[in-house]
Amino acid sequence: MYKKPYYLLLFMGSINLEEDIRPLSEFRANTASLVKLVKKTGRPLVLTQHGKSTVVLLDVRQYQSMISSIELSESIRSGMTGSMPGGCQKR
Repeated sequence: MYKKPYYLLLFMGSINLEEDIRPLSEFRANTASLVKLVKKTGRPLVLTQHGKSTVVLLDVRQYQSMISSIELSESIRSGMTGSMPGGCQKR
């Protein structure tokens, strides 16, 4: 549905490459403290498995804000294309 991955960069805090990428095994061992870190910093936590990024842990407020903003953008885009005969076209 959301084809543009740059949306994520617009709504999340910047990822700190030294602190915000952790192996899944560390997350298993320190779940509570890493969840607390995500809530405190507002930055996503990238979890890796076998050296590759696998999942992203995101604070629920950041997630809801991101979804709301994407939905608003999609609504605006849909409204713009539906309001003109033939939709919005470049001149």
